[in-house]
Amino acid sequence: MLLSGEKVILRALEPTDLELLYAWENDTKVWAVSQTMVPFSKFVLAQYLETQHLDIYTTKQLRLVIQDKEGNASGLIDLFDFDPQHLRAGIGILISEKYRGKGYAGESLKILVDYCFSHLGLHQVFANIGALNFVSKGLFEDAGFKQTGEKLDWLKTTNGFQNELLYQLVKN
Repeated sequence: MLLSGEKVILRALEPTDLELLYAWENDTKVWAVSQTMVPFSKFVLAQYLETQHLDIYTTKQLRLVIQDKEGNASGLIDLFDFDPQHLRAGIGILISEKYRGKGYAGESLKILVDYCFSHLGLHQVFANIGALNFVSKGLFEDAGFKQTGEKLDWLKTTNGFQNELLYQLVKN
């Protein structure tokens, strides 16, 4: 299987993932990092699932389910702002609370980066991370990403404004 590792498989979204998406997209604890402001309806998410067969060159994004070897969905990993002219894309990741700290995020990130460089022919990938999101910073740093920029007071949070950090990994 193309997108698999020791612990996880990255697979395409299926229509049966509607309830999963509904729960994760409407979890207010993740809204701060996903920059979501309003809940998603099942209708909207079902429409989104219907477009998942479209090519990344058309939609400029790709969302994959992170699944453990037993078939349990443990999270989502996204490519966004896919730019085929400049050969770059952003990466975002969500791991369900139950699966955090088990190495799923790190392995998923490695698999997706390998896919980006070897199959999509990208020159670089990037991530936007809140300055206080130490777990994500560590995850991307462990994967070889370097902090290359900082946007001051970029994210409005319940505790005031927070800087956002730009992390990049450029293919050798």
